[in-house]
Amino acid sequence: MAMVASPSAHRGVPVALGVCLVSFAAFWAAQRAAHVSMIDLMVYRAEGATVRAGGDLYALRATAARLPTTYPPFAALLFTPLPLLDTALLRALATAGNLALLVAFVRLSLKLVGHARVETVWWVAAPAVWCEPVWTTVRYGQINLLLAVLVLWDLTRRPAGGSDRWTGVGLGLAAAVKLTPALFPVFLLATGLVARLRGGHGEPWLRHARGAAVVFAGATLLAAAVLPYDSWRFWTQTLFRASRVGHAEDTANQALRGVLARLLHTPEPGGALWTACVAVVAVLGLAVAVRAELRGQRAWAVCVCAVTALLVSPVSWTHHWVWCVPLVLLLWTRGRRAAALGTLLVFCSYAPWWVPHGTGRPELHQSAAEFTLSALYAGVGAVFLALARTSLPKAGPGGVRVKP
Repeated sequence: MAMVASPSAHRGVPVALGVCLVSFAAFWAAQRAAHVSMIDLMVYRAEGATVRAGGDLYALRATAARLPTTYPPFAALLFTPLPLLDTALLRALATAGNLALLVAFVRLSLKLVGHARVETVWWVAAPAVWCEPVWTTVRYGQINLLLAVLVLWDLTRRPAGGSDRWTGVGLGLAAAVKLTPALFPVFLLATGLVARLRGGHGEPWLRHARGAAVVFAGATLLAAAVLPYDSWRFWTQTLFRASRVGHAEDTANQALRGVLARLLHTPEPGGALWTACVAVVAVLGLAVAVRAELRGQRAWAVCVCAVTALLVSPVSWTHHWVWCVPLVLLLWTRGRRAAALGTLLVFCSYAPWWVPHGTGRPELHQSAAEFTLSALYAGVGAVFLALARTSLPKAGPGGVRVKP
């Protein structure tokens, strides 16, 4: 039955919109007062210029910090228009674009958890812009919100029959730009296979995974046709050099690898221990995500998959954790109010930056208290995975409740 919004609900939208715009304006002013450099945006601009000039993409060292190119070649193709813009205009457009993407991300997150009131989007976006992952995303001129929007747009669409020509496009493009979202198609593939093994109908999930794989392959092949040398170099060499991205122990690295580096006081926690930890978390996280999806709990499945991807990635900077937005909304709408408030507090505390960091690599010599603060995001992610496991409803006959 369609629901008609009350007059008070209509009146509430302008108020919520006004509060959100005031918050965004204050945020923009605070960013300008902080003289943010948008250093990653400048790297993207340098990548676009390198492609246009026919230079060596993965030999590039951009900005005064001499930052390297770390994304697949397809991303660099998308950055080619950036050198055409003046840097001041580019920074302004990037800020405005990220604020618009935040609104879209909040809207899709609310849709994911089953709450679609328009005014709620503005009420949530107003404070969400101040959480550390969002602040840092805009500060650096990062693309995390764009990728998250692509993923959620793809996973919150419910076309008739479970598929249309756009199925998998968002996931495939996000993974082609940055590899971390590639875990979502793996999750869909695993769900379809498990559904089949249990005697269910796994084709909708398998079709979705195939669509994402086709788009990813198409984007990657396009980049290979335009940038054959850079593509060969990335997929055969650069991809396997996680150290190029930055120091593993950096407090900003909230992946398992960063936590282990700080815990063990070592600059390189690779080898058997990290591999074993990643394998365990990946398997357990995907198992919970698949179980949630097969029990009709897509919101839990998507958030679990996102957290798992962040934990097992070699590097997950604090700004990659913009997924805290749907996490908080999911916990709140599912009655886990204390967990939601605790998660919100962590991601609004800026706690990883309270510990000594910067030159001299002090993270290699952390005390127990400093280590705890610098591992909070990863710790919240681990607790969330455990909570998700215990929050799922029991399965119906055959272990499959619904189809996507």
